[in-house]
Amino acid sequence: MSMLRRPRRNRKSTAVRDLVRETTLSTEDFIFPLFLVSGQNQKVEVESMPGIYRFSADLMLKEVEECLKLGIRAFDVFPAYPEELKDSMATESYNPDTFYLKALRSIKENFPEICLMSDVAMDPYSSDGHDGIVKDGKILNDETLEVLARMSLAQADAGVDILGPSDMMDGRVGFIREELDNAGFTDTSIMSYTAKYASSFYGPFRDALDSAPKFGDKKTYQMDPSNSREALIEADLDMEEGADFLMVKPALAYLDIIQLLNQNFDLPIAAYNVSGEYSMIKASAERGWIDGEKAMIESLLSIKRAGAKIILTYFAKEFALMKG
Repeated sequence: MSMLRRPRRNRKSTAVRDLVRETTLSTEDFIFPLFLVSGQNQKVEVESMPGIYRFSADLMLKEVEECLKLGIRAFDVFPAYPEELKDSMATESYNPDTFYLKALRSIKENFPEICLMSDVAMDPYSSDGHDGIVKDGKILNDETLEVLARMSLAQADAGVDILGPSDMMDGRVGFIREELDNAGFTDTSIMSYTAKYASSFYGPFRDALDSAPKFGDKKTYQMDPSNSREALIEADLDMEEGADFLMVKPALAYLDIIQLLNQNFDLPIAAYNVSGEYSMIKASAERGWIDGEKAMIESLLSIKRAGAKIILTYFAKEFALMKG
């Protein structure tokens, strides 16, 4: 058989495969999500996320220091609040003495060189467990923006580099951007949760923060998993309103959406490799059904190959340890 082109020639050895590899992974691609709790000397594993812990602020500083030595330089901190500090208006979110804002400030003061990201949404602080103000069983959009803006200003004042509005309220990026700029926080970036789908892959995250909605679901504000064109509408609005990054969440079930945004927008595309995606691999590996390390790398490669410049992933530290 005569064949001038044989693709297998470029696969014949590790050295050759390394030469022609189109997609590579680095710790510089990752933002590592961390879970914060109040108190001191607290490090509690999340039962549904093996290897992931809730840290009090003192131990989170040690975790950040350890990760920095491994080459991880970007972190997204999520707070887990007790029920007694929650109310219907999420007022604890902008209390200057709240443990979340104090921890953010401490992390940035101790490690000014890192990129610190925060979460902007009502659900960690809401007695209703929703991302917006609830009235008569409905989520109020415009009224919620005021709370999100106060929260954003408080986090920016604490030294956060990137705000992550994860609420999916209409118009929140523009509202937050204007409030930030008016207050002098013109350098504070916004990574918008642009295409955040009403997904079944969030369960372990809600376990970690005890932030599940107290009634109903989030389908009136998070996107329908059936839709892709709608992601273009959301991305166009977020870009016009001043977002600096566009995020897709979840990642693995929405690789087509990552690619779609990457092909249509010049802003950096981020993807959130969410808790359920992490836990599926961990659970399967624990049972010996798959090779967990190889599945981790393959999953992360697929997200970057689809067009994500930035990947928020619970695998960040494990990947760094493996590479180190």
